[in-house]
Amino acid sequence: MLAITPKHKIFIAVQAIDFRRGMDGIAALCRQQWQLDPLSGHLFVFRNRQGHSIKVLAYDSQGLWLCQKRLSRGRFIHWPTSSSAVLTLTPAQLHVLLYNGDPHVVQSDIWRSIDDG
Repeated sequence: MLAITPKHKIFIAVQAIDFRRGMDGIAALCRQQWQLDPLSGHLFVFRNRQGHSIKVLAYDSQGLWLCQKRLSRGRFIHWPTSSSAVLTLTPAQLHVLLYNGDPHVVQSDIWRSIDDG
């Protein structure tokens, strides 16, 4: 089971990738193009060229996970754009994006400590 917590960094690829790549190909992409370690425990998010599928690569200290979500209808219309190749999202923004919402409208203080009540 994957759990996404506020301590996770989430890196999102701005440009689409070839979804024929498996977990080893995507892990190599993280290392070679972004100089990021896919075994860091952080999440790496990608979309396909058509924009209707997302893949998430994660490491849980025992092995790699490669999760995919394909929309039954439509495309992910709020995919982030930037001149850089990779952006960082918060866990709350990722949850919104996975439900095809706009991650830019998420309040930054949505995650708070249990002690904050």
